[in-house]
Amino acid sequence: MPTLLESLRSDRPLVAAELRPPRAELEALASMDAWIDTYHAVRSLTRGGTFVFLTDSAIGLKEEDNLRHLVNNVGPGVAQSGVVPFLTCKHPLDYCLAYADRAHHHGFDALVVLGGDKSVGPPRCLEHAWQLRAEIRRRVPQLALGGWANPHGDCVTQVAHLLEQDANAEFFLTQIVSHHTRASVEAFLEEGRRRGLEIPGVFGLFYYRSANSRTLASLSSFLPVPVDELKREFAAGATADDICARSLRMLADGGVKHFYISNLPLGQAASTLRRIMDRAALSTTAPR
Repeated sequence: MPTLLESLRSDRPLVAAELRPPRAELEALASMDAWIDTYHAVRSLTRGGTFVFLTDSAIGLKEEDNLRHLVNNVGPGVAQSGVVPFLTCKHPLDYCLAYADRAHHHGFDALVVLGGDKSVGPPRCLEHAWQLRAEIRRRVPQLALGGWANPHGDCVTQVAHLLEQDANAEFFLTQIVSHHTRASVEAFLEEGRRRGLEIPGVFGLFYYRSANSRTLASLSSFLPVPVDELKREFAAGATADDICARSLRMLADGGVKHFYISNLPLGQAASTLRRIMDRAALSTTAPR
């Protein structure tokens, strides 16, 4: 059964799902219900051969310990089934290093290690994510570590960061992109080719469920949202599946090979992903 890194280095495209653990401030009963939904989503996705990224304090909100709940409740084999947890610098350093120890002990082969939003929540234990990856690399060299890039930023700078010797990343995820930002994505890819970037990247897509102005405005605080373009697409009759599939297909045509999709409806994550894949007519990594 291939690991995430093996799959990213293969010749076939990969489409993963990104899920968020329940928020830490939920009442006990609500938290239990939310975790049950998360378990079902993880199982249904990984059974079908889909890798799952599980976030850590996404958009500045404190979430429950994703690793502890996975190990205790999803059951035997979860580490080998294709789940890749996130870890941010928004924890004490001792916690972060112990987290990496636990991940390796329970059989996880990869972590995505990010800085975390500086503008909200607790401070970072280290200024930059590469510093935490360096600490983890020294302590648990067996783990494959993922970094981050933002195709909306200066592509020369973004690619240069990934090429730095101390980046300590075998793969990277990107900020959310879409077919409306195809030019930025293609410029990033071209710069990567020009500089000889060989680290595989997983480009983020967001499953926009509606054109609700308040929701889109809230999301815009955390990621680049093409608000006007989305409103026009929904007004023209496009569905959430249609819009996500357009991004998947058009960016794949533009040279992107690997994707993750965020904000899939938890109770129907696997079926929603299948519909999007069908509409995009994208053939991906064979089920494991």
